[in-house]
Amino acid sequence: MSRHPQVIAKRADFLAANRGIRVAQPGFVLLVHPNVGSDGGKGRRYGITVTKKIGNAVVRNRMKRRFRELLWAALPERGLPDHDHVLIGREGGVERDFATLAAELDHALARAAAGKGDRRRGRSPGSARGPRR
Repeated sequence: MSRHPQVIAKRADFLAANRGIRVAQPGFVLLVHPNVGSDGGKGRRYGITVTKKIGNAVVRNRMKRRFRELLWAALPERGLPDHDHVLIGREGGVERDFATLAAELDHALARAAAGKGDRRRGRSPGSARGPRR
């Protein structure tokens, strides 16, 4: 068995995580969603997303490496069992101190475990209809 949590590879699992608990921090957004299916739970899994808005490939890959190390250290003890954990990089997250990011991840995992996610940023009620005529 691997010493690290399993990696989320399917796009559908990332989209499903977006329906779960969302906890925003200055350097990232944490999404947590149960991954229990008909065949039982899939354990603690993680995924990382960093968009091109953050920077070039070097910057994005550096951020992903830092997030991976954070998740490897935190998930075995503080991650929610049979849940997917997705970190979405935010602008400025790559410059943040590693210890600060680790403390923010601990705080975000504690909030998620308590079921205290942030309010969703949704569209205004009329925006999905399209332009008025």
